[in-house]
Amino acid sequence: QVQLVESGGGLVQAGGSLRLSCAASGLIFRINVMGWYRQVPGNQRELVATITRAGRTSYADSVRGRFTIARDNAMKTVYLQMNTLEPEDTAVYYCNAETFGDPGMNYWGKGTLVTVSS
Repeated sequence: QVQLVESGGGLVQAGGSLRLSCAASGLIFRINVMGWYRQVPGNQRELVATITRAGRTSYADSVRGRFTIARDNAMKTVYLQMNTLEPEDTAVYYCNAETFGDPGMNYWGKGTLVTVSS
């Protein structure tokens, strides 16, 4: 089992910045990929960014160049630095961990709300 706890959400004006953190605990050594997803009520959850244990990153087109995902070496904490925020970034942001395996197991945090005012 892997447990994930997000923090760092809040209210920010358009153009501002926020940094989200996700603390992982439990069977951390099994984690292969960690990522951030977001969801607006009534919409599907969408990928924001991912980072592998090897450090490879990927981003949604809508956030590339504005958001940066990073992790500590032990995969205990993953960060999402969000710059130049837009009202369209308003959502609940969820941390995700996928373990090694075929298929791997997916774990989710409870989410943290980010609200960007215009």
